[in-house]
Amino acid sequence: MASAQAASSSNLGLCSSKSAAIFIQNACLQHRYIRSKDKSNIVERPERLRAVNIGLAAAVARLEELFSSADAAKSSPKIKVEDASNGSQASPPSSDPAAAADDLAATMEQLKIGATPGPSIPSSPSLRTNFPVSFIQTQATLDILSHPAVKFIHGDIDADVYLENLVNWVKQSKEKIANGNSEIPEGLSQGDLYLCPESLNAIQGAAATVCEAVDRVITSTRTPASQTPPVQRAFVAIRPPGHHCGEDTPSGFCFVNNVAIGAAHAHLQHGIKRIVIFDIDLHHGNGTQSIVWQINEETYRQTLESEGGGPNQATGPQIYYGSIHDILSYPCEDGKPALVQAASTSIHGSHGQWIENVHLKTYTSEEHFWDVLYKEEYSKLLSTASQFLESTGGEGDDVLVFISCGMDANEHEYPSMSRHNRKVPVSFYHRFARDACAFAEKYARGRVVSVLEGGYSDRALMSGALAHFCGLADVPAGREVDEGWWSVENLVKLETATKKRKGGRPSATGISSSPPTQEPWLDRTLAIFAPLEAAAQQVLGVAPKTTVPVPRSDRTLRERRGKAGSTPSTTPSASPRASAKRASKPVSSASSAKTQPKATIRIKPPSAALSSASTSGADSPSTSPSPSESETESGSGSSTEGEGKGGVTRLTPGAAPVAITASASASAASGNEAKKVPRVVLKLGKASEGVGS
Repeated sequence: MASAQAASSSNLGLCSSKSAAIFIQNACLQHRYIRSKDKSNIVERPERLRAVNIGLAAAVARLEELFSSADAAKSSPKIKVEDASNGSQASPPSSDPAAAADDLAATMEQLKIGATPGPSIPSSPSLRTNFPVSFIQTQATLDILSHPAVKFIHGDIDADVYLENLVNWVKQSKEKIANGNSEIPEGLSQGDLYLCPESLNAIQGAAATVCEAVDRVITSTRTPASQTPPVQRAFVAIRPPGHHCGEDTPSGFCFVNNVAIGAAHAHLQHGIKRIVIFDIDLHHGNGTQSIVWQINEETYRQTLESEGGGPNQATGPQIYYGSIHDILSYPCEDGKPALVQAASTSIHGSHGQWIENVHLKTYTSEEHFWDVLYKEEYSKLLSTASQFLESTGGEGDDVLVFISCGMDANEHEYPSMSRHNRKVPVSFYHRFARDACAFAEKYARGRVVSVLEGGYSDRALMSGALAHFCGLADVPAGREVDEGWWSVENLVKLETATKKRKGGRPSATGISSSPPTQEPWLDRTLAIFAPLEAAAQQVLGVAPKTTVPVPRSDRTLRERRGKAGSTPSTTPSASPRASAKRASKPVSSASSAKTQPKATIRIKPPSAALSSASTSGADSPSTSPSPSESETESGSGSSTEGEGKGGVTRLTPGAAPVAITASASASAASGNEAKKVPRVVLKLGKASEGVGS
C-alpha cells in the first residue's frame, strides 16, 4: 500500500490546482418504475442518487477541513444563497440541517425555480471562494429528437427511428401499464428496462447535464474569465446510466449513451478531435465500445480517402475507449462469443481503433491489489491512452478526458451484483481519479468530466462518491486526503445521521433531526446535504399502483440450482453507421410506425465482435439482491407528472446559488398499439419463460 501511495503522490506533482464542480440533475428522480408497487427486484433506482449526494456532501465537508487547516485565518466556506435576478443576497443558512433546508426552500420559492425559461444569467463573481469546489444544481434539458450530439450517436441516416420509438414508449407507458401490458416492447429485457411518463425528462435532463459539464470544462480552460467559478473537472451525478446503450439498442438500464453524447457534443460544439474514455464500471460498456468502434471506423475511412487523393473533408473525432470490468458478469455472463470477444478486445491503432479491455481479478489483500493488480494490470488503461495521444499528436487543446464512473465494483456493493468477487477497494475510486487528473493535466489542459454509471447499494455509492470526488479535487500543498474518511466506521456514522425518518411529520430534509454530533465533519456534511435533499424532494411524489408482474433483472445473479433455461439474451445488436453522413443528412420529422428497434443487422468484421449484445430474444435467467441484503434506506418515492424544466440553482460552498435558465425540451410522437406480455412465473434458479418470446 505504501508503494501505491508513493506512486500516486508522484503523479500528483503533474497537477496544478484545478477547480472541480458537482453537477446534480434532480429531473433524474422522475424516472420511476411504475409497473408494480413491489420494487424488491429493481436494483437500478434513481432514488439511490440520494446516497451519492450524501457521499459528495461528506467529500466537500472533509475537503473544507483541509483548506481551513491550511490557512486558519480564513474561515471555512459557507453555503450562501443569492438572488441572481437582482444581485441581492439572503442570509446564510443555519448549520442545522432542517433549518438549512427550510432556508433553501424559501429561497428557491423566491427565485421561482421552474418558471418560464429565459436567457441564461452568467454566474456572479461573488461565487469565487478560496475553496475551489462548487455544486451546480441544474435543470438543463435538451430535445433528443433535434439535439445534434444525440442524433450523431443515436440517429439514423434516413430517420431517427430509435429516438422516435423511445419518445413513443415513454408517451404510452402509463396507458399500457394501466391496461395490463408492459411499456417495454417485446424483444427487449423486461427486467432491466422500465419507463414512465416522466422518464423523458430524466433521460433528456441527464444528457443535457453532461453537455453542460462539457461546456463548462472546455470554456473554463479556453477563456477562464468567462466562467465564474471556472470548472476544469466535473462530476456529473445522473441516472439512468448509459454505457450499455448502443446506437439503437437500450439495455442494462440504459436508454441513451450519456458519455458518448457528451463526447459528440464536445466534437461538434467545441472542435474536440481526440477523446479519451476510461470506463471503470463493474460491467463492460458494450454500448460505448460499439459506438466508439463505429466512429473510429468512419474517421479512419475519411482519413484514408483524403490521403489517397480524395476531396479534402473534415474528419470525425478519434476516440480511445479503455474499460476495466468483470468478464464473468453482464453482458458476458452467458458466455456469448461476440460479447466475450468484444469485452476482451485490445487493439492499439490498427484500422484506426484504440481499444483496451482489462479484466478485473480477485485481490487477496490491499498490498496485492495496489502492488500487483493496479500497478501491473489496471494501469494499462492509462498507459495505452498515453500511447493513443502520443501517436496522434501528443498533448493539445483538442483533447478531453471522460470517466464512465460506475461504482458497482466497489467492495461494498451487493454480493449478488458482484457474485464473482471481482471487486476493488473504495480507495480505488480516489486513486484512479488522481491518476486520471494527472493524465489530463499532461495531455488535455486538465479537463476531466466524470459521469456516474452503475452502483446499486447505498454504501457502495456513498463511499465511492466520497472517495472519487476527493480524488477529482486538488488539496492545499502539504495536506493529504485521509483514506480513513471512507472507513466502515465513518460510513456507518454517515448512514445513521442521514437515515430517512419513517412515520410522523416529515422534516424539510427527510432526515432525522438530532443534536450536534460533536464531530464537525459530520455536522458540516448534514448542513451541506440538507439543501440538496430539500431540492430533490421537490420532484418526488407517489407512484401509481399497477398489477403487472415484476420480471427479474438481467444484471444480478444468485447461484443457480440445477440446469438453467437456455433462453437467449434479449439485448439487440448495435448497428454500424457512418458518423459523418449522419451529421449532414437531413432527418425526417415524421415518427416511424415501428415500435421495435432493428432486430437483424449485418455487421462487417471486425466490428461484429463489438455489437452491444445479441439480437432480440427472451430474458436471461437472473435474480436481484435478496431481501436479507439490507442497506441504509436511500429513500424511495416517485415524482408527480409534469415537466422538469426551468431555472438552475447553483450551490457553492462559500458562495450563493445562482438561478439561471435552460431551454425546455419538446417531445411528441405518434402512438403505437400495445402488445400483451404473458404472465411470468419466476422460480429461484430457473430462467423466466415467456417474456419477450
